[in-house]
Amino acid sequence: MQGRGQGQVSEPTGSLATALAHAGRLLSHDPKLARDQALAILDAVPRHPGATLILAAALRLSGDAAAALPVIDPLSRALVQAPEVQLEHGLVLLDLGRTQEAVAALHRATTLDPNLGEAWRALSVGLTVLGDLAGAQAASDRQMRASARDPDLIAAGSALIEGRLAQAEHGLRAYLKARPDEPAALRMLAEVAARLGRYEDAERILSQTLAFAPGFTAARHNLATLLYRQNKTLEALEQLDLLQAADPRHPAYANLRAAALVRIGEYEAATAIYRDVLERHPHQPKGWMSYGHALKTLGRRAECEAAYRKAVEQAPMLGEAWWSLANLKTLRFTDDDLATMEGQLAGEGLADEDRFHLHYALGKALEDAGRYGESFEHYARGAEQRRAQVRYDADDTTAHVTRSKALFTPAFFAERAGRGSDAPDPIFVVGLPRSGSTLIEQILASHSQVEGTMELPDVIALAKRLGGRGGAYPEALADLDPEALRALGEEYLERTRVQRKTDRPFFVDKMPNNFAHAGLIHLMLPNARIIDARRHPLGCCFSGFKQHFARGQTFSYGLTDIGRYYADYVALMAHFDSVLPGRIHRVIYEAMVESPEAEIRRLLDHCGLPFEDGCLNFHQNDRAVRTASSEQVRQPIFKDGVDQWRNYEPWLDPLKAALGPVLTAYPAAPAI
Repeated sequence: MQGRGQGQVSEPTGSLATALAHAGRLLSHDPKLARDQALAILDAVPRHPGATLILAAALRLSGDAAAALPVIDPLSRALVQAPEVQLEHGLVLLDLGRTQEAVAALHRATTLDPNLGEAWRALSVGLTVLGDLAGAQAASDRQMRASARDPDLIAAGSALIEGRLAQAEHGLRAYLKARPDEPAALRMLAEVAARLGRYEDAERILSQTLAFAPGFTAARHNLATLLYRQNKTLEALEQLDLLQAADPRHPAYANLRAAALVRIGEYEAATAIYRDVLERHPHQPKGWMSYGHALKTLGRRAECEAAYRKAVEQAPMLGEAWWSLANLKTLRFTDDDLATMEGQLAGEGLADEDRFHLHYALGKALEDAGRYGESFEHYARGAEQRRAQVRYDADDTTAHVTRSKALFTPAFFAERAGRGSDAPDPIFVVGLPRSGSTLIEQILASHSQVEGTMELPDVIALAKRLGGRGGAYPEALADLDPEALRALGEEYLERTRVQRKTDRPFFVDKMPNNFAHAGLIHLMLPNARIIDARRHPLGCCFSGFKQHFARGQTFSYGLTDIGRYYADYVALMAHFDSVLPGRIHRVIYEAMVESPEAEIRRLLDHCGLPFEDGCLNFHQNDRAVRTASSEQVRQPIFKDGVDQWRNYEPWLDPLKAALGPVLTAYPAAPAI
């Protein structure tokens, strides 16, 4: 080693070189034999760095990273400038769950050799485990560029990394004209398509790539992730089966599987995966948070809070974990919690996402303390910051309501009577978030004939598809023949079948935004029940305003926006009451709180269900509940929350103005 420079692994000569090369070749298909070969070399040439490196890799690949660490650790300290040694050190540490140390070693490897594709791949995995999804994506981009050798492909990779998507796409398509089956170029093109929102194109390209390159695991992981993002959960799980068969301990694959299982209601299986990954990779604040979400859904309150606490202990700046604690609704923050959150907000370099989550969490903490003015300030600042990140135009909602009222006339529905699927299975609970819809679902799911699911995205997905066929939605519904309407109903039932875990004949879909698609629901599933959950406009809207939603509900981040949305919703429901009398059953939240048995009997009558005492004792139902109200519906009905908005009335004038006559007419709709 002397005289060779610190950044190089010495090269053997003669028979030693042959033996070392043989050991290196064995790594890919027989790591145990590679280990034996490396040990034999080290017997002849003790402390030889090349043989030591192969020994560490062989031990890791044989599943014994714990034995590999004392081999690679001193070599890594001795050869701090050797990228392949830093890479192996990072891979061993990653396998051992020492993720932060692994990421540091992998950063060293990529700094020393930016073309070391395996280091970028491993770095992407490590950053994913740590919850740095932006960093993980950047590392994945660098891996794609590092895997390229052709100058044109390297240029396209650089354009992708720098966000010049049009230029990257142009270069890739030109490259693929000459080499249409180049896997690296196809994977890059799929990534460009995905970032441009062309998910179907990206899926097609990745599937094409894997057809002739089935061992291209990076492309398969991309496909699994893309399928998950499109709510094609079962298809995503099929790809994960293939990935995990080859690499069962890969933490990113495991985390994606757990998220997919949560989406289809397999919460126990998901929590088991999170628990296993966290045992191997304990310093994973976002992993603890995801674990907490799954535990919350299952009603395991103490374990859930402990998981969230673990997240903020590891990453006190992680605003979403603080908000998750606040979002338990029943938790009260301590003075120390308050001081920690305020200190994080006052610090420099806090990410925007952490900042607005902390504002929401502090709003809840200060509300519980009775400091309503300060609380409102934090809620408003959180909402303002979130509003700047989303795209929402209240005029679009108003226009949709206007066009729906013009299309859905009594004659329109009369001409299409009897069409659609005749299945009575779904019970749709619609309205606004925070209107009591989870309470209604919990009551219904406590009936022996009804299964609760979650807020299902399938009606919205069908509506988007109808609007994307070159025609406007809902006007496109006028062109559907009886067979098309029946097929839509059957497709909805098939899409949601994965959510049904029992043999109960009915199930609840409580996506609140489905009120905007009541016409579609009636046409494709005329025997399905529709329940409209309605709450006092100030109580409902302000509760929505101070709630940060994980996704969707982009209307909720401004008092004027949410007031207009509520008014539009009331107008559309009033229209359906007029053109389809009795089709939609309305539950007024305050009436349910005041007279629960009478309202529950009315609800069950509308659904054609006999009364059962279990519906009155809904809080004893231990089913999984995946909404912000999950803890509240595990308690008996209480009246304290009905008028909580009054504490904030001095700041609600913009909301009152946006609601207009809807406010004074409640619980009825304003006269048309």
